[in-house]
Amino acid sequence: MFTLAGADAALVRALTELGRRAIERIDMSRQVGAHPRIGALDVCPLVWPLPGLRDNAREAALAVAEQLASAGLPVFLYGELASTPERVERSFFRHGGPEALARRMRDGELEPDLGPSWPHATAGAVLVTARPPLAAFNIELEGASPDGAATIAEGLREVGGGLPGVRAIAIELGPGRMQVSTNVHDPLAVPLGRIVERVRALATPHEARPVGAELVGLIPAAALDGYPVDVPIAGGDPHRRTIEGRLAALSAH
Repeated sequence: MFTLAGADAALVRALTELGRRAIERIDMSRQVGAHPRIGALDVCPLVWPLPGLRDNAREAALAVAEQLASAGLPVFLYGELASTPERVERSFFRHGGPEALARRMRDGELEPDLGPSWPHATAGAVLVTARPPLAAFNIELEGASPDGAATIAEGLREVGGGLPGVRAIAIELGPGRMQVSTNVHDPLAVPLGRIVERVRALATPHEARPVGAELVGLIPAAALDGYPVDVPIAGGDPHRRTIEGRLAALSAH
């Protein structure tokens, strides 16, 4: 995962080049993995760190979408750029993986918003949106079976009656290693400590417990308020993984 910061035009150029490099260097026909995905550059969100930059992010996202389509990728707009309600969630496109996406496009069930009407032979397709910051946050469980982890993820996510704005799936990392992978759409309203405590409560009936966590990308600093010390986040001090901290470091240079 890459997090890029920059002014609108420069960011559009950088993301377009990133997409071209992904097309050249990543072959989805050879890729295997546990996480849902549809392409080499699977998802490309333009994030506004301040509400006043929302319109800029939307315009930049649409510009990136046009460039990626010109490079040969089918582009699907999701989130608040989605053309229909069912296209809001990434899971609508990712369900079944690249193979299912190719079939749906071939059968005329799913048309891209921009670009070719079929997946790129090696790079698949790409999802594009503009959004506020979210937290991609994964929790490793000790003692959980695959079924138990799936039940925990179901109880955590919003549609299962869990926490608002939370998406969650269970992923088997290896023999005896289960992970609950989450996206927290409003980590200011639902900080990561609250996610951990909810997972802890859901895991107890399964004789499991959270033992570690990881961040994918950057998060708002306030998302770490009240985070429990007994579930360490991999990679050292998580405060170094905040949007505010990284932007301040860039400004210092």
